[in-house]
Amino acid sequence: MTKTIKAYAAFEEKGPLKPFEYDPGALGKNEVEIEVHYCGICHSDLSMIDDEWGMTQYPIVAGHEVAGKINAVGENVKGLSVGQNVGLGWHSGYGDCPSCSSSDLNLSATAQPTIAGRHGGFADRVRADAQSVVAIPDGVDLATAGPLFCAGITVFNPLVQFNVKPTSKVAVIGIGGLGHLALQFLNAWGCEVTAFTSSESKKEEALKLGAHRTLNSRDAAEIEAAANQFDFIISTVNVKLDWNAYVATLAPKGRFVFVGATLEPLDLDAFGLILKQASVSGSVVGSPETIATMLDFAKLHGVKPQVEVFPMSKVNEAIEKLKSGDIHYRIVLSNQD
Repeated sequence: MTKTIKAYAAFEEKGPLKPFEYDPGALGKNEVEIEVHYCGICHSDLSMIDDEWGMTQYPIVAGHEVAGKINAVGENVKGLSVGQNVGLGWHSGYGDCPSCSSSDLNLSATAQPTIAGRHGGFADRVRADAQSVVAIPDGVDLATAGPLFCAGITVFNPLVQFNVKPTSKVAVIGIGGLGHLALQFLNAWGCEVTAFTSSESKKEEALKLGAHRTLNSRDAAEIEAAANQFDFIISTVNVKLDWNAYVATLAPKGRFVFVGATLEPLDLDAFGLILKQASVSGSVVGSPETIATMLDFAKLHGVKPQVEVFPMSKVNEAIEKLKSGDIHYRIVLSNQD
């Protein structure tokens, strides 16, 4: 087995990615090594490459939407085997805390991000603790599986955690990399689905992806007319909006969930929540158990990310395409010639 891992790394803030090789050392007893066939690019990768969160250590090998085959397993690993199709998402390991001994591994305070303090999937291989690696069911295309391990689970996890019912009236804010999957999952879940979008061109696409109707998020009158309608709203955007206007569209006891990481403080009217006993929540990826459930659900209902594939060697070109916003709807890097 070749020891050196070949990757693409950023060596400075906002710098281009360059070829990079590193020796990962001996495979840990509880680790697996994954031969990376495909790896999606997420906005979180860009945030880490550009050190927007102030936690990046250079050189950094980004990439946390990995799909590939197991290349090697540590001596203590059970339930995973060489040659098996697997995926790896935001977490490469967990730790020892109350959440770590429950089904809420994704909430672990000691969880190890795949691209912080270790090297990720913009490479020919990547290593991770076996507990964080999830088998990909037969019949799920590896070329589109990677984004499910971050974007997909980010919008699927709230459906499980907050007990969204098939009879719920739900809305999705932002029809992009996260939102286009949220529409598919919610439609398959059985919900009545509304898409908030500011793009005329995306209205027709939103309907094809699973929305039953659309509302113009730039039209205050349309939003106002939707008052008290939605049992559940999921926001996938990372920009500041008039949150009170959206909260007003919640039905009594409705819930508004943030999965898009807007960095500005939330300006919320307490009375808007109090008078209808509404809730505002956040949600972050999901546990390996929930990821496995999501993959089975996606296979059963044909939920699939829409992707544009670039060779791994064109990673900088792919990143520029992502930054431009002109993608439908996820970018995936390929090591497959």
